[in-house]
Amino acid sequence: APVLISILLGASFSRYQVEESVEHLLAPTHSLAKIERNLVDSLFPVNRSKHRLYSDLQTPGRYGRVIITSFRKANMLDQHHTDLILKLHSAVTRIQVQRPGFNYTFAHICILNNDKTCIVDDIVHVLEELKAARSSNRTNFAITYPITHLKDGREVYNGHQLGGVTVHSKDRVKSAEAIQLTYYLQAINSLNDMVAEKWESIFCDTVELFQKSNRKVKMYPFTSSSLKEDFQKTSRVSEHYLITSLVLVVTLAILCCSMQDCVRSKPWLGLLGLLTVTLATLTAAGIINLTGGKYNSTFLGIPFIMLGHGLYGTFEMLSSWRKTREDQHVKERTAAVFADSMLSFSLTTAMYLVTFGIGASPFTNIEAARIFCCNSCIAIFFNYLYVLSFYGSSLVFTGYIENNYQHSIFCRKVPKPEVLQEKPAWYRFLLTAKFSEDTADSEETNTYDSHLLVWFLKRYYCDWITNTYVKPFVVLFYLVYISFALMGYLQVSEGSDLSNIVATATRTIEYTTAQQKYFSNYSPVIGFYIYESIEYWNTSVQEDVLEYTKGFVRISWFESYLNYLRKLNISTGLPKKNFTDMLRNSFLKAPQFAHFSEDIIFSKKYNNEVDVVASRMFLVAKTMETKREELYDLLETLRKLSLTSKVKFIVFNPSFVYMDRYASSVGAPLQNSCISALFLLFFSAFLVADSLINVWLTLTVASVEFGVIGFMTLWKVELDCISVLCLIYGINYTIDNCAPLLSTFVLGKEFTRTKWVKNALEVHGVAILQSYLCYIVGLIPLAAVPSNLTRTLFRCLFLIALVTFFHCFAILPVILTFLPPSKKKRKEKKNPENREEIECVEMVDMDSTRVVDQITTV
Repeated sequence: APVLISILLGASFSRYQVEESVEHLLAPTHSLAKIERNLVDSLFPVNRSKHRLYSDLQTPGRYGRVIITSFRKANMLDQHHTDLILKLHSAVTRIQVQRPGFNYTFAHICILNNDKTCIVDDIVHVLEELKAARSSNRTNFAITYPITHLKDGREVYNGHQLGGVTVHSKDRVKSAEAIQLTYYLQAINSLNDMVAEKWESIFCDTVELFQKSNRKVKMYPFTSSSLKEDFQKTSRVSEHYLITSLVLVVTLAILCCSMQDCVRSKPWLGLLGLLTVTLATLTAAGIINLTGGKYNSTFLGIPFIMLGHGLYGTFEMLSSWRKTREDQHVKERTAAVFADSMLSFSLTTAMYLVTFGIGASPFTNIEAARIFCCNSCIAIFFNYLYVLSFYGSSLVFTGYIENNYQHSIFCRKVPKPEVLQEKPAWYRFLLTAKFSEDTADSEETNTYDSHLLVWFLKRYYCDWITNTYVKPFVVLFYLVYISFALMGYLQVSEGSDLSNIVATATRTIEYTTAQQKYFSNYSPVIGFYIYESIEYWNTSVQEDVLEYTKGFVRISWFESYLNYLRKLNISTGLPKKNFTDMLRNSFLKAPQFAHFSEDIIFSKKYNNEVDVVASRMFLVAKTMETKREELYDLLETLRKLSLTSKVKFIVFNPSFVYMDRYASSVGAPLQNSCISALFLLFFSAFLVADSLINVWLTLTVASVEFGVIGFMTLWKVELDCISVLCLIYGINYTIDNCAPLLSTFVLGKEFTRTKWVKNALEVHGVAILQSYLCYIVGLIPLAAVPSNLTRTLFRCLFLIALVTFFHCFAILPVILTFLPPSKKKRKEKKNPENREEIECVEMVDMDSTRVVDQITTV
């Protein structure tokens, strides 16, 4: 049944779809910035924004962008490079997109200026004037930075168009190492958007072709589609590595379940355990497809989550099988396996469903995290059903093969030892087996002790880790672990940079690196929008606005503006033109301010009076090293002011859509999952045999998660969508591996703590070791994938597995030997239920006198 279900649902891959919108996946769903963007778009259309400043002021839209620089740090403003850049500009404007019946050029799909001409970057006009000045031998033409003047008198901003600038006195440009050009496209309808998307693709090809014919310069093309393409490219570049990972896991799973005894070896169960996980993952993927879900590259982490949980469950069942008696019937042995292992597997599966279920709920504000958790929940649920049915049936089949003394691989009847003696050496080696009649009744040897991992744990490791001289070093090592984890924990940073989720050798990474290198002197353009009709020239209005900015040191530009207006003491009757001129001059006098631009929307009243409906101001500030953090602080502070201000204003930049409440949105799934896990552990404490199990389990999970977060930060992994999902999985992975160990230890009576630590390791250590080895081998190829997304995935999952393994095989075995619970013998109270019935012995003496020996029981 599981195979048929997986095949039927897997057929839904004919409707396979890929998520196209990165913003839909990674930007907070309930973001105030999205509402603000809609308001801005309604007041100031995009075509009125592009001619003001170089920036994605409201919405990125469709565009093509290229950075031109030189390998030798040459001056891009010299005659040779100027001609080269203008030649590239000419080639770009001649790009044609062929459609049935018409060929579209840049002139057909560009955003138009007020004079119905295509808007191009002002740096193109600067270069054209520079070329004309050189042609006429004029030496008085000078380019200033970051503001320069054109021959028509216009003042333009070039801070985001000239990079690596060296200036003379009075801001005159001496040289520039890089130049950036941007071409904005219209996308007003579906046909226009399709043509623009095709134009972007041809634009990149044109730039790369131009690069090949001019090898002394380096060009970095980038379009509005580049991030989406490079995000999904991770799946394509990961294919070969995932196949390698699958081959390695299959090989090791078979080896971990094999032993020299050909009857008791279970190689097929290792393969079938992996097949169980695969069928469950395929079923979940089919359900997602049928319900209209779309694939994205974050799903690459789901197979590894399934691998950790599914393989451990199957290995634990196999470990329980080894503890059963061989003289029992297969049904009885199978019943003992399910009774021994499926209770803990059911509880850990329930924990997975609760933690990932909380992540899949509407409380999760990041769509990528919500979809990931939803798919994981479905896969975990079907994995549980398939382990019960598919893997359980497989265990029964191999049980009959073992009981009939058939070969575990070839299923051939294994001959008796006396018959094997007549066969060649290689034949005897392949059919090595121990028959039950070979062992004397007095011997109590386990036939599975010859398994390599079982033999290693019983013979060497259990005695070594509980040795008195080893314990101090383990405790010292744990203190070092906590110290480094704390050091990393205090340096945790948020990873809202979208380049962290794309493949490495892509346009996005190359462009972003060049952009940060040459154009990081100035921050992105921030728009300050007042969206109500107020009397800007009224002194009382100025006082009201100033009241809400007191103490706000970060926005010194705003205070300069208000203080300037206050000093001027502008009267109500001042013409609006004079008002805007003075407004402009006030900003230009601010030293922190690189450039200022303003727009005002006027509307006429019935008596022909003019009223201001809305206004906006754009500012570009000097960039600090922590510009992202400063922008986030600026956003949050202005948000608070906008809620209490009498003047209705908002601030907006397209990056705010991703930054807005990003920390709370990303951290919410982890926080909710931790709370739900703790609640479940607390609630189940009243149901389990000993509540101390849950106490130890909670402490262990906290220790593992704390260590993973700390070392993750030290390994330069930021707290983003991918790492948070891994941390949610880390809670469950720790419980998966540590719960059976702690349960066996805590519930053990009599003997000593050391004895029960050894017993817990012997019973569950093999399953933990088998799943850990398969998991690590499966992760290793992931480290070689050329993608930042898989790099984060590998580092987080590797740390989770390593730290959990360290706790299972070192920390817990040592700490439990000298911390509660106590294993002292407890005297049972005398009561009728505990009293033993012993037959009295009659003794007859020589005189035939009956004597009864009184026997008391304790």
